[in-house]
Amino acid sequence: MDRPLVDTQSFLWYGEANPRLKPELRMLIANSRPILSIASLWEIAIKSSIGKLNLYKPFDEMAHTIEAAGFTILPITPSHLVELHQLPFHHHDPFDRLIIAQSLADGLPIVTSDDWFESYGAAIIKT
Repeated sequence: MDRPLVDTQSFLWYGEANPRLKPELRMLIANSRPILSIASLWEIAIKSSIGKLNLYKPFDEMAHTIEAAGFTILPITPSHLVELHQLPFHHHDPFDRLIIAQSLADGLPIVTSDDWFESYGAAIIKT
């Protein structure tokens, strides 16, 4: 299996040991050198700073979770933006749309609980 691109919610569940992340997916993330989009960190920074998201630890300490789990940070590239520009608007969350575009452009399966992701034809690993 390709290395998984972990969406924002799944990353947060992983970091806080939330039982909503299935044990087999926790193992997959722990053992697969997972990928996290910089868009997820951007989303977390914005939503936590305006009070829409309560974090399990301070934002600046989340780097430990990223490093400890062996996450690779996926930057936003022009090819991701070309893919994003072509996406239909099944889903309107800009962060999720960018993660979907990255998945499609790079051929990465996404670990997600979001049913909307499936409507784009991305490979989904369901939480």
